[in-house]
Amino acid sequence: MGRPTPLAAGAAIAALWLAGAAALAAGAQGDDPPGPLQGPRDRDPARATDGGPPPVPEDTLRRPLLRKAPLGAEELQDGFTATEAQVALGRRLFFDPRLSSDGTVACATCHRPEYGFADPRPLSIGVGGARTKRNAPSLFNKGISVDVHWDGAAATLEAQALMPIEDPGEMGIGVDGAVAFLAADDDYRAAFEAAYGRPPDAEALGGALAAFVRALTVGDSPVDRFRDGDVDALSPEAEAGLWLFEGKGRCWRCHEGPNFSDESFHNTGVGTVDGASEDGRFRVTGEERDRGRFRTPGLRMLTRTAPYMHDGSLATLAEVVDFYREGGIRNPNLSDRIAPIQLTDREAAHLVAFLEALSR
Repeated sequence: MGRPTPLAAGAAIAALWLAGAAALAAGAQGDDPPGPLQGPRDRDPARATDGGPPPVPEDTLRRPLLRKAPLGAEELQDGFTATEAQVALGRRLFFDPRLSSDGTVACATCHRPEYGFADPRPLSIGVGGARTKRNAPSLFNKGISVDVHWDGAAATLEAQALMPIEDPGEMGIGVDGAVAFLAADDDYRAAFEAAYGRPPDAEALGGALAAFVRALTVGDSPVDRFRDGDVDALSPEAEAGLWLFEGKGRCWRCHEGPNFSDESFHNTGVGTVDGASEDGRFRVTGEERDRGRFRTPGLRMLTRTAPYMHDGSLATLAEVVDFYREGGIRNPNLSDRIAPIQLTDREAAHLVAFLEALSR
């Protein structure tokens, strides 16, 4: 992918509004006016009961889900290959806490729709009150991702979807246990037969969840509209931030493409203590050069997805910008792309305004 260019001509605007079961059939596109991506924040998901996970959020996504790539994310178009039945099944599974060992945790517990399919806590709470090892990232625009996970431990979304189910500190039921539950449930068994032509199994379980996640696509932000030629889409502060993002801020070197991520792994020093990095990508590859490298997160919907970084250590976008102004945290494997960025406080505020403009 090349460096993003302001005011580049894009494809026609095709906004995707998150909603209910997918509509893949021809002509099922509709003309609904823009609406909220997810329901109101009418309760605080950061409040766990008795030290356990918070309540599973209700499925309030709008209906129907339009299966078109929005402005700025056209590269995702080829990923819309699942059937309506497969996406609908994945959606149902995503919100079902019975896929956990104690019936309290669903995928949506840690990837909350009202928070951009992320978690407002640095670390999520799994079964038995266990804390996860990493911050739950947003699931938006994951259809272009390979080597999924903060350290790339899963080669595909299908593989990643099964990892929380297997992890004893997250959902804990195990893939075999989940499949056994689904096979014993008449409604689920019929849904798998309709979607995959066979009873529930691990491959279909991962496939259905991945199909739903691929449908969680977002774009058509003020930044996308500005690049498409709408010169009034950005505030003067956000427009100034765009030029900093693409100029002396050097942000574009890692944050490019439709999701503003190079989909690669870099050591920025996050998680470094006394010069020693966390394992990061090293855990997967065993290559010493990969120690401390973590996936470049996408930048869309940042106003909903705080806190930031793989450990949730930075609470605000201003803190993120200051982290890079200071040149990250030094360690032996610090990326050669990371160096102090000379920004005035006003310029830093403009860069934050640009990052906020990547949200709808």
